[in-house]
Amino acid sequence: MSLPTSSITQEVLESLKTHMCTYSGHLSSCLQWSPFMYKFKNREFKGQPDFIHVAPVPDAYRGIFRDMDHVGEDLAALYASEVDKLIAGIHKKGRDVCAYIAESMQSCGGQVIPPKGYFQNVYNSVRKAGGVCIADEVQVGFGRVGKHMWSFQCDGVVPDIVTMGKPMGNGHPVACVATTQAIADSFSDQGMEYFNTCGGNPVSGAIALAVLEAIDNDHLLQNATQIGDYVMEKCRELQNKHYIIGDIRGRGMFLGIDLVKDRITREPDTLGTKYVVNRLREERVLLRSDGPFNNILKFKPPMCFNMKDADRMIATLDKIFTEIEDISTVHKYNADIEEREKYHFHPTSQISVKPTSKSKL
Repeated sequence: MSLPTSSITQEVLESLKTHMCTYSGHLSSCLQWSPFMYKFKNREFKGQPDFIHVAPVPDAYRGIFRDMDHVGEDLAALYASEVDKLIAGIHKKGRDVCAYIAESMQSCGGQVIPPKGYFQNVYNSVRKAGGVCIADEVQVGFGRVGKHMWSFQCDGVVPDIVTMGKPMGNGHPVACVATTQAIADSFSDQGMEYFNTCGGNPVSGAIALAVLEAIDNDHLLQNATQIGDYVMEKCRELQNKHYIIGDIRGRGMFLGIDLVKDRITREPDTLGTKYVVNRLREERVLLRSDGPFNNILKFKPPMCFNMKDADRMIATLDKIFTEIEDISTVHKYNADIEEREKYHFHPTSQISVKPTSKSKL
């Protein structure tokens, strides 16, 4: 599949993107694709361009189509229909579709695992409309899901373009774009070439190859599957014990723990999550929060993460979740101004928790 010959004319092309919190780079052209940046407006960046369209995040727990509201329905089809609506709107304006880009699993969006079949439906619709499908594997590729090298394989699709970076060099700055021969030929047929002074240098190439060898020789895909399944099982046990855990989702070494004030309404517990993250740091365990409400604990450790590491993390989480459920501990924490400033809490902030009596299902 080749790119449309008019792909450089933005006025007649439209692009689609799934994800409300992502960013795609630092060039102005990449920032235009980045919903994360739309809230930052200045003289140089005017927000979301009219030729970029953002599809709803296919989040079965907290999205526009929640599993509890659509029991027995095909959530993949429901979310994919939103992309169909965007395509129809583009055509109604007399324009064409250029491309669709999405992470194969939403990372900054809250560790979201799309419903099975979502990308199959979306890719079919985009390609019928003449667009190309781009998979962002920067954070979720290179074996992190365990059973596959690439996350898009989990949904049985083959993108037209794949972007990859960060883990490719294990800390060394190196990135890559893979595409079909047809798209590569279409690019070169325009009389253009990609040039970078440091691109393709032998040092970066050797490092990237060494990473691939380590993934294979150290059996890191198998490790991601084994440790990921173990952590998921232990987190389920924590969920049965601690009311604050609303949802646990993930694949391999890509997991998210959704912390809530109420499991029925699924109201996010942002302040409680801040407490957990900072207490973890005090215990020398580093986890970050993410998602639109910063209430998702994200688990994306180094691929060499082992069983001993997992046990320590789970035990520490158990300890801190218990602290939150102890009302006297929370009140003491909220009454200590110095501690609030240490954790960047506003003096009037209160941590919302559930009584211990409701801490079990």
